Amino acid sequence: MILRNFRVALGLAGLLAFPHLSPAPLIYKAGEGWTYESYGSSGSWQKTRAKDQLEVAEQAFEKKDFDLSLKAARHTVKKWPLSDYAPKAQFLVGRCLEEQKKDEDAFKAYQTLLEKYPKVENYQEVLKRQFEISNRFLDGQWFKLWGVVPFFPSMEKTTKMYEKVIANGPYSEVAPLAQMNIGSAQEKRKEFPDAVKAYEKAADKYHDQKNLAADALFKAGQTYLKQASTAEYDQGIAAKAIAAFTDFMALYPEDKRVAEARKNIDGLKTEQARGALKIAEFYEKKRQWSGAMVYYNEVIIKDPDAPVAAQAKQRIEYLKTLTGITTSAPATNAAPAAVKP
Repeated sequence: MILRNFRVALGLAGLLAFPHLSPAPLIYKAGEGWTYESYGSSGSWQKTRAKDQLEVAEQAFEKKDFDLSLKAARHTVKKWPLSDYAPKAQFLVGRCLEEQKKDEDAFKAYQTLLEKYPKVENYQEVLKRQFEISNRFLDGQWFKLWGVVPFFPSMEKTTKMYEKVIANGPYSEVAPLAQMNIGSAQEKRKEFPDAVKAYEKAADKYHDQKNLAADALFKAGQTYLKQASTAEYDQGIAAKAIAAFTDFMALYPEDKRVAEARKNIDGLKTEQARGALKIAEFYEKKRQWSGAMVYYNEVIIKDPDAPVAAQAKQRIEYLKTLTGITTSAPATNAAPAAVKP
């Protein structure tokens, strides 16, 4: 016990003898709470005027002392929220958080700035910073649990960020790109219908921007194409993809991707023919000859020069040898959307 007391006393003596080595004291101020102050400068960062307080934050930022800059900027906003210096201070809060790799908090700080001070001079710059933060998350940056622990990437959260960017400035320079990136985020989530909606919205809303609108329509077709490759017996998705690519070629005939669009259409028609063949085979196995006949004919219509068309013709000739065959479409017992042959 005596030895322990001696060590404590020795430690206190050391702190008194070498104050510059002492840890920063914890100081409480009414209305502001607890804060750490470095030795010899207690309260020196706090000023009595908003202008001076902002200068402390700006000078600290220039020196890359982001902790002090953040603290001083927040103090400016809190103590002088209606001053002309508050918007600049709030912007600096976001910049400091970005420098500290706290992108989600930085995005929120910029959002607070735009909502609280909508007439801020650098409104467009703030939007661009929000957009760039969203892009980092789109590229796979992880969101942080409690703002500290890297937890997981989230395209759903990323989409909401882009939506806020668009809401903040629907006709800003970054809004059309944000709308396109919503489509990309939805694609990464495998939410193809939502991705198509995002691209089609971009093509419609920003139709006056020719390059972007063309890109949006082409990507809508590509997304339908991805969805069609995973949808058995779903002729509707393939038809929508063909329609999107057809519109793209009609509206932007000079685009360098027209040849690719035409190739995609040909491939989709082949897939449609294969899908019709599967349905025909399904009906034939069920001994529903009329239904089989209808879909074998559909194969020939969709892609008359494909190998599957020759196969369909052979089956049609065989079915004609059976009695009671008609070419009318079946009224009941349609093939299920996910039945495998």
